Amino acid sequence: MADSARTRLTILAVLAASAVGVSGVEAQQSTYHLVEGWAQLPRGVEAWGQTIGVEMDTDGSLWVFHRCFAGVCTDRDDVPAVLRYDPSGRLVQSWGQGRYVWPHGFALDDEGNLWTTDARGVAGKGHTVMKLNKDGRVLMTIGTPGVAGAGEDTFDGPADVAIAPNGDIFVADGHGNDRVVKFSPEGEFIMEWGSEGTDYGQFNEPHTLAFDSRGRLFVGDRINQRIQVFDQNGRFLAVWPAIMASGMHITPDDIVYVADYQLRQGIVIARASDFQEIGFIDNALGEGVTVDDARNVYVGEVIYNNLKKFLRRPAP
Repeated sequence: MADSARTRLTILAVLAASAVGVSGVEAQQSTYHLVEGWAQLPRGVEAWGQTIGVEMDTDGSLWVFHRCFAGVCTDRDDVPAVLRYDPSGRLVQSWGQGRYVWPHGFALDDEGNLWTTDARGVAGKGHTVMKLNKDGRVLMTIGTPGVAGAGEDTFDGPADVAIAPNGDIFVADGHGNDRVVKFSPEGEFIMEWGSEGTDYGQFNEPHTLAFDSRGRLFVGDRINQRIQVFDQNGRFLAVWPAIMASGMHITPDDIVYVADYQLRQGIVIARASDFQEIGFIDNALGEGVTVDDARNVYVGEVIYNNLKKFLRRPAP
């Protein structure tokens, strides 16, 4: 893409992002109410630890991927890494004890399978992407367990995973490498793109992935403080500047929720089509974010160690 075209895209994105003034954002803040203590902790656990991923299931239940309960972490054989809550906040399922070194990316595909990434490694475990059924049975593993690398069958700190409508698998290999890797539904390597840098198509810690309804891939290029948008063959399409996305969720009608605990320090709500902001939730320093059918917002925090639910109240 020519420099002039890139400049126009950046200017348009900046204008769109600033189109809603501070007063408009403040008005949207009042429509979200924190529900204190919504989720039941497992028996014997007194406090949340690092909650990294949240995904809403079609039945209204919430899946949670976490690293620790109050300093007791999921690399132990007695601490489950995956929790499932019913709509009332009651814990109904848990599994994944001792399976992960450093839980990170989390996704739920259209067939109801869960996908996880493990962003650190020890001998024989970690630096992998796993596909699992809802009972925790491993259906597929991509990457070489315990081996860090930048090859077709290795990752170094895979940060997130997203599944395209046709089943292709996309991995943000971002905590050790600076690339996006694409695989077939069977886990066979197709292609990769990206390297360390600030040009379009380059990354500095690609941390989160999400698809919009048009099949465009949003990549949270966190340290570069932007979200880059690509087609599924890695062709650069657009950029959303001045945002540090740690987590993202895009609804079927293309509203994007961005967890930015570093720069914006809250949940940014915008239109995926043009990045125009339509809302903001503070008191939510999250890495994971999702919404239910009523647009209530769920946030997993790793800095202040919490799982939060924000009840949406329609604006008067």
